[in-house]
Amino acid sequence: MILARAALTAAVKDRALALGFDRVAVGPADPPDHGRAFQAWLDAGYAGEMKYLERGRAERLDPGRLLPGVRSVIAVALNYYQGDPPGAGAWAPVARYAWGRDYHDLMRPRLERVCEFIHDAGGPAVRTRAAVDTSAALERDLAARAGLGWVGKNTNLLHPELGSWFFIGLVLTTADLEWDEPLPDRCGTCRACLDACPTEAFVASYVLDARRCVSYLTIEHRGPIPADLREPMGEWVFGCDLCQTVCPWNRKAPVTREPALMPVTEPVPLASLLKMTDQDFRARFSGTPLTRPKRRGLLRNAAVALGNRKDPAAVPALTRARSDPEPLVREHAAWALARIAGEEMVSHAGKD
Repeated sequence: MILARAALTAAVKDRALALGFDRVAVGPADPPDHGRAFQAWLDAGYAGEMKYLERGRAERLDPGRLLPGVRSVIAVALNYYQGDPPGAGAWAPVARYAWGRDYHDLMRPRLERVCEFIHDAGGPAVRTRAAVDTSAALERDLAARAGLGWVGKNTNLLHPELGSWFFIGLVLTTADLEWDEPLPDRCGTCRACLDACPTEAFVASYVLDARRCVSYLTIEHRGPIPADLREPMGEWVFGCDLCQTVCPWNRKAPVTREPALMPVTEPVPLASLLKMTDQDFRARFSGTPLTRPKRRGLLRNAAVALGNRKDPAAVPALTRARSDPEPLVREHAAWALARIAGEEMVSHAGKD
């Protein structure tokens, strides 16, 4: 039976929630409200090496290019906040979203099932397309307009109950659905996220220069970490949660109901990362987001973190890394050793 507009909208939302998504909102599929701002951001070079954003510029500015005839956007949120599991402090160098399984593997099959439901309930003429962050869609902008949250000053989507600890998924559809109202911006005068950024990556409120962002540097950036940003990166080896951790809207975030997003392995000591072969790396991190920077990127990040930790106990591991097959790893291991040696010289000088 083909459902009418209101009934179809309600049924789609119920189905998405039944599949494990935590929130659902529906909005229009018109070109994104902040399309001009996105173009200006690209033109300013703030995307850094993320060339795929430029390649998909036209599609991101017009959802109709992804799905001709699209009328509605169904935006879903999947909460990934894990609370404080045992040994949480050891996980600090890795962004929370990467503690569990790869969210793409969780979200895409569920979004496809939402698509199947719409086909069954909306009729054979209805078309759909699922989109996660690998698709050429401005998912945050479309989700905000649908009412899934508002864009915070740190450029993350914020929900009054979930905070910003959630993944966004979209289903584009030609179905005529009832739209929800956007949520107002509730950041007010707060600038905690802006002030917490160790690399001063925020050009202004709502504007991030990705080239200075720790998440970008540890994941998307493929070459050497710029020298002036290595020390401010601290001990992060994959991503960064600082601008989320300080956000007042995240203080009461509920713990995820999704077991696959809880930590899947014990954290690996930083020095042990430097010993990993390609085979070790794949065996340990397969199926998790940590494979994205590849072995050379993760070991590069670990070397920087150890250099900033300035722990003499890391010298043997860093010394071995000076002979790593990857030039990128060797370079950053040398930098870390110099940092530790400099600290030791200062320490000894203070005893004279």
